[in-house]
Amino acid sequence: MSGSQTILKEEPLVTAPRKQVGILGGTFNPVHIAHLITADQVGNALGLEKVLLMPSNQPPHIDEKKTIASEHRLRMLELAVADNPLLDIEPIELDREGKSYTFDTMKLLKEKHPDTDYFFIIGGDMVEYLPKWYKIDELMQLVNFVGVKRPNYATETPYPIIWIDVPLMEVGSTSLRKKIAQGCSVNYFLPQNVINYIQEKGLYLDGL
Repeated sequence: MSGSQTILKEEPLVTAPRKQVGILGGTFNPVHIAHLITADQVGNALGLEKVLLMPSNQPPHIDEKKTIASEHRLRMLELAVADNPLLDIEPIELDREGKSYTFDTMKLLKEKHPDTDYFFIIGGDMVEYLPKWYKIDELMQLVNFVGVKRPNYATETPYPIIWIDVPLMEVGSTSLRKKIAQGCSVNYFLPQNVINYIQEKGLYLDGL
């Protein structure tokens, strides 16, 4: 028909789905079974695409923790997560060096990965300290906090926390370092390939 106009249908805007990724930070000195179970349980409970174990370079604590060289902690993490496709490593704080403030780290990660929603995992014993965290109100805009329930610690908090039940394990890196220094068995507390690496490199023989 003369003079008719062709009407073009506007295609609907298709946006890529956002990625959902967990972050479990720590010194991992050394990484042990409780770290790995926590990361795996939270990742599966929330249906996350990945859970990244993020070793800190220098925790911003008053009682600064001494750790072994970062390359050893990173290598042990690589060995520990090698057989679990859900788990991976985020080395950003080791690359940045200096004190590791969570706000600064997550701001950088969000800038690098604007298509990702981050779920930051903390123990239930840490929730009461959130008001003291550096720029906590701004940090709350960057991440979703996931709390792992701990006995005798309250779950009431003014901050929005996603609570997850994870089997309780009284396992700590400090006690494991002492066991290694004393020549005690740490079988099943750590992945076997991590134990092999510690023995091969002669780590923690001084208990530190």
